Amino acid sequence: MKFERAIIIRDKTRLEQLIERFNSKAQAKFYIEKSGGNFEYYEVENDTFYNSLSKVQYSIAKSLKYKTIDRSFLPTYIFTEKDLIFVIGQDGLVANTAKYINGLPIIGVNPDSERYDGVLLKYNPEDLSVVIKNVLNGKYKTSQITMAKAALNDGQILLAFNDFYIGADSHVSSRYNIEFNGKRERQSSSGVLISTGAGSTGWLSSVFNMVNNINGQYSNKKTEYNKRLNWDDDLLVFVVREPFASKTSERSLGYGLITKNRTLKIESNMPTRGVIFSDGIESDFLNFNAGSVVEIGIADEKASLIISNSKI
Repeated sequence: MKFERAIIIRDKTRLEQLIERFNSKAQAKFYIEKSGGNFEYYEVENDTFYNSLSKVQYSIAKSLKYKTIDRSFLPTYIFTEKDLIFVIGQDGLVANTAKYINGLPIIGVNPDSERYDGVLLKYNPEDLSVVIKNVLNGKYKTSQITMAKAALNDGQILLAFNDFYIGADSHVSSRYNIEFNGKRERQSSSGVLISTGAGSTGWLSSVFNMVNNINGQYSNKKTEYNKRLNWDDDLLVFVVREPFASKTSERSLGYGLITKNRTLKIESNMPTRGVIFSDGIESDFLNFNAGSVVEIGIADEKASLIISNSKI
């Protein structure tokens, strides 16, 4: 693939978000320090990010034209197959970006390795000169990551890099009909979680932690339940959270593996405030109210993270 342009995806720093909230840096500083916080922490974090961003832009400019865009433009920005995508931020920004770029390769850059773990951020700004050279010469590999797809009966589609939450948008019962592997039942629960392999060490793992804690109180056997998938496995895991059994709701259909040939269907029975959240981002959602039916399956697109020869 011949790349002709670099697109740098970034997010606002926490300092920038504070300034937006309080209208000025002075007001933000007053609020943070009055509440006992350390405003300097936000300033140092901001300076570190912009220093890293400058290094990234400098490295790219030696080989490619580039454009820097904020994450808020991802849903509407038109990418082309000639674009080389750079994501500079936290891991969640890589996940959010992957859903909108139709499988284009991503180079994840960690702008602040002292603060961010960077599981998906394979490179530091200082690495990029060599990495870009290798990529433009075709000397790179990619790690393919399976994503989930939610398709509503009105034609709307949403992808998830880590997981979907389907249910009520607050702490009330989520009511729906669920259908999987030939079985169907009406449920009332705290919602349904669907996880990819990439997400299986996140929210899904906390569900298993809860199960293991309860199991440990009732069993002498030290059995640890878990389900971790490889990131490129064509599998998704779904779990029903806290299903409630009553005269009008059942609880037997609570866990399963979604495959290419076996999808999960859910029909909303919530008159209002039903949602499908993607990757825990509340602004990245579909309404899921009564009359809505969603089918969850494996997305045709895969996220593609670049692994340069310098890192192999």
